[in-house]
Amino acid sequence: MNDRNTSEPRIPEYRTFEFDLTAHETQRRTEVLAALGDTWDPIAVMEGEADAYRLLYSDLDAEQQATYDALVAAGVLPAAGQG
Repeated sequence: MNDRNTSEPRIPEYRTFEFDLTAHETQRRTEVLAALGDTWDPIAVMEGEADAYRLLYSDLDAEQQATYDALVAAGVLPAAGQG
């Protein structure tokens, strides 16, 4: 214990707290899957995203294509067929 008359700073006591979020994460995942329902098709979703990606970067003019190529080369965007 430090006396108020000393110039030494008081060192605070730290306590360790642990939280186990396993049960919460399990409940969250269960609720997400329930919300998606039985008709959710992850393969169809991924194929739709790939189609949208191809459409987004199709028919670019020369300047847009150069920008796209520069972004792919820099690793900002995935190359065609990798996204």
